[in-house]
Amino acid sequence: MISIKLTETKKFMSQLLLSDAFDNFLLIEGEIVTFNTFRIDGYIQREFFSSESMDEPEAIPEYSSWKQLRNYCFSIIKGKQTPLSFKFIFSLSPANIACLIEHAPLDFQPGDVQGLYLNIRFDEKGLYCITGTSLKTFSMDKSLEKAWDMMVQKFFTQKGIAYSDA
Repeated sequence: MISIKLTETKKFMSQLLLSDAFDNFLLIEGEIVTFNTFRIDGYIQREFFSSESMDEPEAIPEYSSWKQLRNYCFSIIKGKQTPLSFKFIFSLSPANIACLIEHAPLDFQPGDVQGLYLNIRFDEKGLYCITGTSLKTFSMDKSLEKAWDMMVQKFFTQKGIAYSDA
């Protein structure tokens, strides 16, 4: 787990809301505080979908991608006034978790991983990101956590997102 301060708020917000930089992440949950508090549960309600799409329930993911919710969140945030706060909990998709494990290479199976998380929080203190790792079983092996932390830093650097240690 690492905690970093995102030092260029406007540039980060542009990457988050106006580009596809985070589109492949899953949104676990979000909260945006403006004139009201807007909460988003990224869990997909499978009952909403037609019976034709339910013929292959595995085709419907457990959580919505950021791409599906980005414009909705942007519509809440945009305007002349800065939100009082927001927080988003993103997770790396199962396919990307498998890629990370394969390319690292790590002694884990994709099924061992509950999630690799990116917690983004903005409030009067600033804009912060905290990484997190969750396994389905107990392990003293921290290699996955270290690989995830390095991947997040590399991702931010590649996207031109400035940060410093929090």
